[in-house]
Amino acid sequence: MRKVNVGVIGVGAMGYNHARVYHRLKTANLIAVADIMEETLQKASKKYNARGYLDYENLLRIPDIEAVSICVPTTHHYQVAMDAIEHGKHVLVEKPIAFTLKEAEDMVKSARKKGVKLATGHVERFNPAVKKAKELIENDVIGDVVSASAKRVGPFPPRIKDVGVTIDLAIHDLDVMHYLFSEPVTEIYATMGSILEKCKFEDHAEIMAKFESGITGMLEVNWLTPYKRRKLAITGTDGIINIDYIDQSIDLYGKFAQDVQIKHEEPLKNEIKSFLMSIINDEEPEITGEDGIYALRTALAAIKSAREHRPITLNGDL
Repeated sequence: MRKVNVGVIGVGAMGYNHARVYHRLKTANLIAVADIMEETLQKASKKYNARGYLDYENLLRIPDIEAVSICVPTTHHYQVAMDAIEHGKHVLVEKPIAFTLKEAEDMVKSARKKGVKLATGHVERFNPAVKKAKELIENDVIGDVVSASAKRVGPFPPRIKDVGVTIDLAIHDLDVMHYLFSEPVTEIYATMGSILEKCKFEDHAEIMAKFESGITGMLEVNWLTPYKRRKLAITGTDGIINIDYIDQSIDLYGKFAQDVQIKHEEPLKNEIKSFLMSIINDEEPEITGEDGIYALRTALAAIKSAREHRPITLNGDL
């Protein structure tokens, strides 16, 4: 199997992990990394034996590079992605796909026109526990799904400076629910607030989402809890699936209760392997730009709901 020549733009916390995974995968050849911080750049460049560039456009000018991961702050996703697409590179952009829906839509259109892959980094879909839950739901192990409840909480992350907790955290579970139920959100209602002085956006949110078939999703997210918790409970007519994202475990209760065994794997590694295989096999990425638009649209609807103190219908309300 051939190797895909890749680069990583932005090698802070998340981008450094992208570089690590590319460096270790047999289907990738990490050629270069880019970052505006020289110390950050040097650390990743030396560690993974890659060329380092302070200006990402110099990385994009390397003809051998076929694909890039974009791991810069959200407000810069659009410009960097559009430049990468213009250079004919396949793109894996970290979530959220962009800062605005217009930017996201333009990115998808440009990628289609240029004939390159555009994948969005919604990493929780590649969590083995989520994959197993999808299988259980499709096999009717818990009957018809009635509701889901997510809790994604933890301390404030100082590195997040350009978005609030909804775009940073809630977007994960909104996307996972969409994936598990294979249907869109039709209405969303949310309350949010900001307590921390060091955070200029909302730092806690409570969101209720109604899906097309009537399934209700409840989400609690915050940057106020002193410990990290990532859990999702799915209630059906015949049972309950409890997912722990961190432990990659499932507890299954009800009519068909059983011990669910899951092989632990790194979700980011699975995500990047999937992106590379879409290039090698010339297939649609597992999580497309359109998926990224959907997740962003839903999260922005929640923010709009909290701001306007009313439910938002997702049929052109945004």
